[in-house]
Amino acid sequence: MLKKKVSIIILTWNGLDYTKKCLHSLKPTIENEGNVDVYVVDNGSTDQTVKYLKTLDWITLIENHKNMGFVRGNNVAIKMIQDGDIVLLNNDIIIEQSDWLIKMQEVADSEASIGIVGCRLVNEKGEFLHAGTYIYPDTYWGQQIGGNQKDIGQYSITREVEGVVFACAYIKRAVIDKIGGLNERFFSYFEDTDYCLSAKKAGFNVVCAGNVTLIHYQNTSVNINHANFSDMFLKSQSTFKKIWHKDLSKKYTARLAWHSIVNFPSGYAVSAKNMMLALEELNVDIRYQYVYGYGTPYPVEEPKLSDDYRINIIRKRRFDKKCPQIVYGQGDVFKSNTGKYKIGFTMLETTGIPKEWVRQCNMMDEVWVPSTFNKKTFRSSGVKVPIRIMPLGVDVNYYNPEIISYKKHEKFVFLSVFEWGERKAPELLLRAFSNTFSQKDDVILICKVINNDPQVHVKKQIQKLRLTENGPEIILLLNVKFPDYEMAALYKSADCFVLPTRGEGWGMPILESMACGVPAIATNWSAQTDFFNDINGYPIAVKKLIPAKAKCPYYKGFQWAEPDEEHLMYQMKYVYEHREEAKQKGRQASDEVAQKWTWTHTAQKIKSRIEIIK
Repeated sequence: MLKKKVSIIILTWNGLDYTKKCLHSLKPTIENEGNVDVYVVDNGSTDQTVKYLKTLDWITLIENHKNMGFVRGNNVAIKMIQDGDIVLLNNDIIIEQSDWLIKMQEVADSEASIGIVGCRLVNEKGEFLHAGTYIYPDTYWGQQIGGNQKDIGQYSITREVEGVVFACAYIKRAVIDKIGGLNERFFSYFEDTDYCLSAKKAGFNVVCAGNVTLIHYQNTSVNINHANFSDMFLKSQSTFKKIWHKDLSKKYTARLAWHSIVNFPSGYAVSAKNMMLALEELNVDIRYQYVYGYGTPYPVEEPKLSDDYRINIIRKRRFDKKCPQIVYGQGDVFKSNTGKYKIGFTMLETTGIPKEWVRQCNMMDEVWVPSTFNKKTFRSSGVKVPIRIMPLGVDVNYYNPEIISYKKHEKFVFLSVFEWGERKAPELLLRAFSNTFSQKDDVILICKVINNDPQVHVKKQIQKLRLTENGPEIILLLNVKFPDYEMAALYKSADCFVLPTRGEGWGMPILESMACGVPAIATNWSAQTDFFNDINGYPIAVKKLIPAKAKCPYYKGFQWAEPDEEHLMYQMKYVYEHREEAKQKGRQASDEVAQKWTWTHTAQKIKSRIEIIK
């Protein structure tokens, strides 16, 4: 039952079939919740819409007799409703979640500062559309967060956003009383972003309720009525720019120049992208420049365009050498830093770093590393300039316990995600798993493996291990590619993550699995010990330090850890036999990640530092 009155406004302009579906899906809400009024505003429909609406005794029909546009059409009803909160709802919305309105009201009333609440929207195929909006002053082209992804439960966390799509928007009475109805300088399009920015300017927050999901067909009125979308959009965009240019041009409170790779499948690229986007959300003006060879000992040519609109905008900005400048990549590319204040940001997985790295680190004004482990090894190797810890993170909108699982069976699943190579100790993992369990055990090990070296034959190397013939099932996903955002669903399909790594510069897969609430088994050495311990996971003891034998020249002369194989076997068996305890640790790990180890936390630390530098 709703705690206070809500009036739902639905605008129609032909499209009777969609209107019928919408109202049919809405009626259970009216019958079950009470304290709800429904106003349907018709904008001069010429089909049978009005005739149908007159047959419904549970709605209030308002006839405009002509198309007044989205803004004026809704405002007719808004002006009539003198009390209670208002929900704007498109007639191409389908409601399948019975408690959607209660949830939205609960979110709206959870804080007095919240003024507008949107929700997750998916299309009729079940594909995720968006969960909020944003607009950059570079283009004044409104964008929806997410879009055309498989719905895996992403953005299920309620969070503050710049704007929401008014296909479904819960507007509190306090907002209407303070700023009135929609801005009638708009006909259709941009009015929702304008209203959200106006509400924020008036002191209200705009949030997206991650626990509410509705189905949205999108742009049906335009398509059905053969309206000129481009003409309406461009006129509204021009109006929006005139209104908001001054405010949006002042949104940035700091500026940072960033050198790295971002449009390439590597650890540096993925983390660079996430840090830049998180900094943008904190109103840091990022100026990005790609230089051939950054971030990898094997130079690569980066694609000019990203699949992320935001990154493409950032890349088009003029690079600024006067603000603090970061080179984020391997330590031997720091020399390319051209900034007035030079920062080198890197990491390595061994007990020391090469002399060339040390030399170039000492050319910087300061060096950033993600972990305590890296700070110690860099300092002991001879880095004299200040070293600051800037931890990496995860996107909890995608990596959280609410993400769906692909698991369709009862077997206990161990999962490992790594690039094939000695540093990840794959031979130790496979041997330990094979010797711990048998075919009789209801257990599987899934290894998602990337192998970029054509001279390495993974399957032949596995054959050389001569694993137990009657051993447990092992599934090898070798170079299987799918969108990065779906990795969270893979983690959630496992009961335990395991990685007997010999050394990590950060340990992203470990943190990602923890964020999803999956208990982790990993080596108790190197960078991950900053966020991984025996309270939130199952550390593997280190047997001894051994020479780093990988082909990479950066490792020459240094050491990494040799995980204790017997202890790895013990930990896997223990987790398998103590599942409830493991689940509890997974939940605790997820809570800790959300509280301390997100990209937002990373960006906040970076922003705080560059504000001091400037």
